[in-house]
Amino acid sequence: MSFRKRSPTSESPMFVRFDRASSPEDDGEYAMSPTSSSQSHHVTAVDYGDQTEDLEYSGAPATVGGFKLRSRKQPKRQATVYESDATCLPPIMVGRQRTLVLCFDGTGDQFDNDNSNIVNLFALLKKDDKNVQMCYYQAGIGTYATPGLQLPGMTTVVKILDDAVAWYLDRHVKEGYEFSCDLLVMENYEAGDKICMFGFSRGAYTARALAGMLHKVGLIPACNLQQVPFAWQMYKDNSPMGWEMSKGFKKTFSVDVDIDFLGVFDTVASVGFFGYTLPFTASNYAIRTFRHALALDERRSRFKANYWHQPTHGQDNLGDRPEDKLKTIRHGHESREGHGTSKGYRKADRWRESGFSETDVKEVWFAGCHCDVGGGSTPNETPFTLAQVPLRWMVRECFRSNTGILFDIDALLEVGLEPENLFPEVIVPRPMPTSKLGYDFDHPDLASALSPMFDQLAIRPLWWILEFLPVKDRKQRAKDKAWYDSLLINLGRARQVPDHLEEIHVHRSVKMRMDAMGYTPKARGLHPRHIVWVD
Repeated sequence: MSFRKRSPTSESPMFVRFDRASSPEDDGEYAMSPTSSSQSHHVTAVDYGDQTEDLEYSGAPATVGGFKLRSRKQPKRQATVYESDATCLPPIMVGRQRTLVLCFDGTGDQFDNDNSNIVNLFALLKKDDKNVQMCYYQAGIGTYATPGLQLPGMTTVVKILDDAVAWYLDRHVKEGYEFSCDLLVMENYEAGDKICMFGFSRGAYTARALAGMLHKVGLIPACNLQQVPFAWQMYKDNSPMGWEMSKGFKKTFSVDVDIDFLGVFDTVASVGFFGYTLPFTASNYAIRTFRHALALDERRSRFKANYWHQPTHGQDNLGDRPEDKLKTIRHGHESREGHGTSKGYRKADRWRESGFSETDVKEVWFAGCHCDVGGGSTPNETPFTLAQVPLRWMVRECFRSNTGILFDIDALLEVGLEPENLFPEVIVPRPMPTSKLGYDFDHPDLASALSPMFDQLAIRPLWWILEFLPVKDRKQRAKDKAWYDSLLINLGRARQVPDHLEEIHVHRSVKMRMDAMGYTPKARGLHPRHIVWVD
């Protein structure tokens, strides 16, 4: 039995895990909170199996924080106690691996009076104990110019270019990479520590590029950070020689790491005037879970969505082969989903031979334009916005995927997320059928779903200048997964939903908006027979 000794009180509940030696698959977690000032305490079962059971603490011999555990059904179970200060979810488990959370903001975004969902998400994270979680935030592309440009007016010009076409994307990715190398190694990175990333807009592309760079060239120890420029050039090099060089570089200088969770809001594909694609930004075997919130109504040519794609037949063999992969500690999970709920079966961290595991991918469409999904189009004090819907969805997906990312409970409440609906089960409350349209209009998700939409082509006509310039359009054929490029003049046309998908996941809030307001999404190729409504 191992635990952090602390008596359970009304201010400090404890979380207990039971391991039944005869049936390891029945492992579960149990949350205890006192029911009165007496020495008897009711324990609410937090069980990942099909059954729960009532347990009882009594004030007998001091075995668990001053209380002896007595189970009504399984008195011989062994208990491992996890302490929680009642301020974060999920509960902090003794011996848990540390989580590193990297957040990359969107085009022109930083902390201000109209924060993006990356700032809002960062505000939800637990940041006061670097032994369990460390967090990093990078302002968006277009928020600052490169050093050395001091000519009058040049900074403004550079900012506009960076804002429009991600002129300094290289700098953002390299800074994120250098931070990862410095932080992970200088802070005694251990195999099994989790790396999670979030991004919005071109910050989402930055996060995906950083994940690709970590996969292709590995994590350089802090003592060798002078190798970062060379690592960047090898990462960008898509030639056969570049792939061979990067593989040798990784084995010589780097640590092999995986990305546990990558959550992005409306990744855009515009990089440079004519566009180019970095390796492993469209698919990446090193990512365990990928979640993507997409905007149904964005029309700007320079904000075309960058979808997750299946690798082409030729790309299946690029990068590390399974036999070249290093042994790493991975946190294994199994999950299953039902109607409006999600349960996970959590297993202990374990050694396994890491090979090519298929990434758990979920891309979900939401009502609104680019900043209606990623945030930043309304003042911070606005009570209900479209951007709140994908933010809540992303947080729920963190819990559904058992990422272990720690969230501040008070901050969750401020954005309309009830802790009891997130842990141990993710439950998405549905609006009660009280109105003539079948919805309760006091429901927070519905109030957000019916909020105004902000189309930047209508609000800022200067964006139309770029609509008359040719832009490269990349698509992937369903038959052979091959890419093909074409040039087009966009002229404000809406996005094209990928035509090779058998299922198109659309958030249920879109249907609420359609029923209540007669809303019709602008995205092309959204065929009703392919739509799967998700929470």
